Amino acid sequence: MRRPFAFLLLAWGLAGAGHAAAPQPQGAAGRPPDVLLITIDTWRADSAGFMGNRRGTTPNLDRLAAAGRVFTNAHAQAVVTLPSHTSILTGLYPYQHGVRDNTGFRVPATIPTLATVLRDAGYATAAFVGAYPLDSEFGLDRGFAVYDDHYPKGSSPEQFVMPERRGDQVVAPARAWWRAHRGERRFLWVHLYDPHAPYEPPAPFAERFRDAPYLGEVAAADAYLQPLLAPLLAGEEPPALVVVTGDHGEALGEHGEETHGLFAYEATLHVPLVVWGAGVVPGRDPRWARHVDIFPTVLAATGVKAPPAPAEVRPGLSLLAPPAAGEPSYFEALSTALNRGWAPLRGVLRDGRKLVWLPLPELYDLPRDPGETRNLVDAERREVAALRGLLPAESSWPPPRQSTSPEQAAALRSLGYVSGSAGGGLHFTPADDPKNLIGLDRKIFQLIDRYSRGQLAEAVRLGREIVAERPAMPIGHTLLAQALLQAGEREEAIAAMRAAQAKGVAEDSLLCQLGLTLAEEGQAAEAVAVLEPLTRLGDSRYWSAYGLALSEKGDQDAAGRALAQALKIDPENAVAYERSSLVALRRGDFAAARRAAERSVELNDALARGWNDLGVACWQLGDHDGALAAWTKAGERDASLADVWWNLGMKSLEVGRYESGRRALERFVAVAPVERYARDLAEAKRILRQFGGMP
Repeated sequence: MRRPFAFLLLAWGLAGAGHAAAPQPQGAAGRPPDVLLITIDTWRADSAGFMGNRRGTTPNLDRLAAAGRVFTNAHAQAVVTLPSHTSILTGLYPYQHGVRDNTGFRVPATIPTLATVLRDAGYATAAFVGAYPLDSEFGLDRGFAVYDDHYPKGSSPEQFVMPERRGDQVVAPARAWWRAHRGERRFLWVHLYDPHAPYEPPAPFAERFRDAPYLGEVAAADAYLQPLLAPLLAGEEPPALVVVTGDHGEALGEHGEETHGLFAYEATLHVPLVVWGAGVVPGRDPRWARHVDIFPTVLAATGVKAPPAPAEVRPGLSLLAPPAAGEPSYFEALSTALNRGWAPLRGVLRDGRKLVWLPLPELYDLPRDPGETRNLVDAERREVAALRGLLPAESSWPPPRQSTSPEQAAALRSLGYVSGSAGGGLHFTPADDPKNLIGLDRKIFQLIDRYSRGQLAEAVRLGREIVAERPAMPIGHTLLAQALLQAGEREEAIAAMRAAQAKGVAEDSLLCQLGLTLAEEGQAAEAVAVLEPLTRLGDSRYWSAYGLALSEKGDQDAAGRALAQALKIDPENAVAYERSSLVALRRGDFAAARRAAERSVELNDALARGWNDLGVACWQLGDHDGALAAWTKAGERDASLADVWWNLGMKSLEVGRYESGRRALERFVAVAPVERYARDLAEAKRILRQFGGMP
């Protein structure tokens, strides 16, 4: 680390210690306050009413802000979810806590968090989170007695879908926990994911914000928080400190960025921040506040002593203390560097001057140019040099990361979180600057959009262009293969994946997809050979895929052992339970198959194959009504799964439900691939002709 930055960190640490005696929000008996931390994902500063939005987006939070302190110049340390929340909960910059992206990183067990510190001080602790980037597997669950991440477990590699749950489904159990622990000192963290793309607000916000669905999502999130905030605002709860912020913003097309994660302009770096509670002086505070300030603010409010600092001194200051001028704020945006091999974006903000360090650097005077339209790099070289001197020297580049599992990659490939593992070198030129690659970024989002809309030929075309334009970027190969698979071009998809493998640009999740596709195509021996090395990474999902390949190869005993290992690593792996059910069916152990299938759909109700397996097990055990009900649910969850319609059609006919059997077989004929189901298709058509439904 360069000396100037280290000196400032030391100065901040001393100042923070001096502020420990700041007024604390306490009741009449001096009881330390409860703590409620609310984070709203992808929340632009200018979308909140208390930050100037006049469309009535946040009436509940506006009431909180009116009685609390609004920090009008608050900034995040990162522009994606996991690193940003880790900075909030640890009080450390990303290069200090080591979490630099949404995937491939885990919060180190040695770093104290607000949860571990408050738990050790006698607080009851709970967290209720809304989406996969904050799954317990990433390590932020430490210190929480309850860590509720109960969105659907498991995912489908063919979907660009982030596992999540709506805000009201997060707030309801959070409020129940809060009320159940009344009388104890409580620390509750509530995370809402609603404003994240795609923007699909519920009624009545969809109609009210038809022209601005993102604002509709923000308004919905605010409404969901009403049951939690109203008792506090009405004085019906013991003294509490409430902190509300966004983890990052959303670009909405500004500077050419569709969502977030690419740049660090104010649209994604500037966030709302409100602190409310007894002892908090109401008003608007223009200081340059940071996410790393939340950790010392909570400790100052509760009177809890900060744990010994790690190797780096904590940079944050309590926001309950008077502002200290000149404290810089470090920020970064490394997703495209790690996932695409583009130049890493790092920066520092001090007293309104913002340096973005890239091959084509940028300097902005935010008070005079809030839209960041005038780059002052050439005009103010001395200021550039001074701010650059505050950038921490990275210990290594790229930062070390773990492997990415297939389900992680599938989930995080949704808008804003295209994941992979880029090879990227240590030296970057203007050609690697994200500003010069905005066209390629746009193509990636266009591909995802076309794919999601079912425009698969267009998605494949874009995938080919992306691979041709930047052949060393692994995500291009992954996206192309995914589009080809969904378009039914399985042989071409396998060829594309093998080509990426041969060139050394296949990410682990792509190799896993190659193995699964080979297994489905009857090439189980090769599938096993592809997947077996991935199991050495110790990830549950790779063990699960390996187990399926072994089952397709005919080795059910080895498959069972592999799936048992997957469930040992992750007891909530819904896909591993589904595949365990399949193995049990092939062994003839129908009771075990039913138990495993029931557990799979309990963890993820949307898992169509789990419902299909449950139907087969129930039928074999003589529960025909249960079987038909399970197959019906499977069809509702994935209408393209041919086996479901075959099972439902044939077995409905067998028990005399002729009309439902006919409809199911018609659906089977419509979706079943000819090359894989030729014999069954011929039989289905023969039966349908008897009904007069086929020529």
